[in-house]
Amino acid sequence: MPDLSKTLLGFALLPLVAACAAPGAPAPRTGQPSVPRTSGPPPRTTPIPPSEPRPSVPGAFIAPKVMNDPALSFVIGSRASQLEQTFGPPRLDVLEGDARKLQFAGEQCVLDVFLYPLSPGAEPTATYVDARRASDALDVDRGACAKALRR
Repeated sequence: MPDLSKTLLGFALLPLVAACAAPGAPAPRTGQPSVPRTSGPPPRTTPIPPSEPRPSVPGAFIAPKVMNDPALSFVIGSRASQLEQTFGPPRLDVLEGDARKLQFAGEQCVLDVFLYPLSPGAEPTATYVDARRASDALDVDRGACAKALRR
């Protein structure tokens, strides 16, 4: 006579084995691509709320933070025309709303200068600078890059 504990263990494992063989998506046939089965309505997308700080009044002006780096004193506060005189024509000139990004590049590095108006309706001036190596995009010293690209 079989051992009662082994018989009970077999019955206990039976639902697990049955779950593995439960009907679901059929296995794809050889030579035919698998098409995912969907049931029910498509998933809902949730809107992502805007980041903080949020203007108290829609369309209200938010003054930018201005970078303070003595090595970039000839860049920060400059208008686009002054930057073009300093570095030559930009490789990129991107406008977005009242903001502007100018990108200057050389063999050594790439310099991104971000210009924002300091007050409503004012001409955008350089408020932030980022720099990276041209070869592998690793961060480099911003001041050294700006000096290397200076005409």
